[in-house]
Amino acid sequence: MLDHIILQFALIFAGAALFATLFLYLKQPIILAYIVLGVVVGPNGLELINNAELIEHLSHIGIILLLFLIGLNFQPTKLVGLLGRVGIVTLATCFIFMLLAMAAVSALGYPFIDSLIIGAALMFSSTIVSLKLIPTTQLHHHHVGELMISVLLLQDVIAIVLILLVTEGGIGDMGDITKSVVLLLLKLVGLSVISFAIVKFVITKLFLKFDTIKEHTFIMALGWGLFVAGAAEMLGLSFEMGAFIAGISLATVPIALVIAEELKPLRDFFLILFFFSIGAKFDLVVSQQLIVPGLIVTALLMVAKPLIFNLGFKAIGEKPKNSAELGVRLGQASEFSLLIAFSALASGLIEERSSYLIQLVVVLTFVVSTYWVVNRYPTPISYKRGQRKD
Repeated sequence: MLDHIILQFALIFAGAALFATLFLYLKQPIILAYIVLGVVVGPNGLELINNAELIEHLSHIGIILLLFLIGLNFQPTKLVGLLGRVGIVTLATCFIFMLLAMAAVSALGYPFIDSLIIGAALMFSSTIVSLKLIPTTQLHHHHVGELMISVLLLQDVIAIVLILLVTEGGIGDMGDITKSVVLLLLKLVGLSVISFAIVKFVITKLFLKFDTIKEHTFIMALGWGLFVAGAAEMLGLSFEMGAFIAGISLATVPIALVIAEELKPLRDFFLILFFFSIGAKFDLVVSQQLIVPGLIVTALLMVAKPLIFNLGFKAIGEKPKNSAELGVRLGQASEFSLLIAFSALASGLIEERSSYLIQLVVVLTFVVSTYWVVNRYPTPISYKRGQRKD
């Protein structure tokens, strides 16, 4: 076992380079190389790295930077218009996915509360996988990317509410649920207003005054993104939501796109840690006992999500081609599913096997969805030159 953090980093990134090369030779998605590396050298594999929690905390920075960069490329007025259009689709699809997963695990013999939480956890799509597999130009400037961000942001808000309720054990008390949701929305609006005001009256002026010093621009942008992310977490929102608010508040600054380009390498560094941590937490021994229910639920979601998203987007007037692509790109479970699983288990709301089932389904849908998207649509990590776009 490697105890020193530098030795752990050396193993992770040297191993990532080796596994990524091997996967590319085998024409496999590179994201899966990082997950497999985590399985092999993590606590449930060769045990070369046992402190997977530390890696997970560090990897969270990659998610924060990803949401910050998305915000930097997204104009606030456009976001408001899109959220209004896709709100009904997002809420309706989440409800349907929850009922489907809940019915499936209930039929497999899981208790009612476990089934309810499993269904709720698996109704979300992955922000990380969805955005990692879509070309940057399409994400920021094409209609499909804009719709995807809107859906994922609304799902993130719902997921935050659900995590709050699960952590506090508030399921079933409608009065407490209503208060929690209202308070959460007030915090979200308040943080957004304050962030936009600070950017307009303070940060923009500082950028313009020292715009020739790139190091100052870089550190100011990074510091702002992490500061608002931290403030959001302290308010009971999430690092991710705060990072997006920080990014979109900076989107009106003239050098926003320059900042986004400078932060991309840093984002990719931490995202490798994120996918490694997913694999490191994956317990093959326990998962083997749940393989049948895991495969059943995974198959159900991988069929239902693309189909229902497709129908939902068509219902609001989207083109069939765009609707089909969005359905496939949003067809997996979410990293929020893992947070809900851990929170519910820690609160004593679900059994250990239910938590492991959620984790297994998340990993399996990540794998299947990645293969599906990489082989069908343009992505930045495609091994086919004609489909590799950034």
